[in-house]
Amino acid sequence: MKKHVLAVMSAMLLSLAGCKPDAAVKTPATIDKSPAPPASAASAATPALPPEATGTVVGMVSFKGVPPAPKTIDTSMDPACDITGSGKLPTEQFVVKNGKLANVFLYVKSGPPAAMNAAGPAAPVVLDQKHCQYVPHVIGVMQGGTVEFRNSDVTMHNIHTLPTTVGNEPVDVSMGPRGQPVVKQFNKPELMLPVRCNNHPWMNAFINVSATPFFAVSDAEGHFELRGLPPGEYTIGAVHEKLGEKTLQVTVTAQATAKADFSFAQ
Repeated sequence: MKKHVLAVMSAMLLSLAGCKPDAAVKTPATIDKSPAPPASAASAATPALPPEATGTVVGMVSFKGVPPAPKTIDTSMDPACDITGSGKLPTEQFVVKNGKLANVFLYVKSGPPAAMNAAGPAAPVVLDQKHCQYVPHVIGVMQGGTVEFRNSDVTMHNIHTLPTTVGNEPVDVSMGPRGQPVVKQFNKPELMLPVRCNNHPWMNAFINVSATPFFAVSDAEGHFELRGLPPGEYTIGAVHEKLGEKTLQVTVTAQATAKADFSFAQ
């Protein structure tokens, strides 16, 4: 009898051991819910060349003639925006200093395969909201890359993008005062994609989505620089929010600097 009881108990213990989950079942798989990069970028990307095998394009962006005077924006509707005490801000459509034009987006419109298929940076590009203005006014990001929207103000803001290219989903999110940043991905090349704030109608900025990691925005002196370009023949595009686009052809050679100067007029 005792032997029979012991046999039954042993069988029960073996049965329980067989139902016990192993380590793979107890440990759930990690699911990556982050957006996948575009198939073209993921499959065709090529590693960057060493610096000694690449060249540079530098240039100046000029404005011919007398630029339009900045208009004055009345920001008094929101006291949090009035940092100067005047309730006024200048518009940023034409930022010209000593005949040089800022906020022009420069990018590789066409070039050798090594450039058009180059991998881009992983870090997001930052677009902040400070004193009820977007800072910077013009930014660039590579296709498949992300923009980190921030709100450094003590007032509520809204990020509202207005893409025209299929594949770049519209963004329409509210951001609390000095709230958490919002990161959004842009998957298709697009020029001068508008950004607006539904709460402050004068706020505007532009996102440029480039097919390559080679892009820049002209600074306050009209200067720009494109580094790390593989050797070859290039078409460089220059785009202004009001004045449209101009292009130039340049030849890039290793360890050399090519010039590309642009001139705009109204």
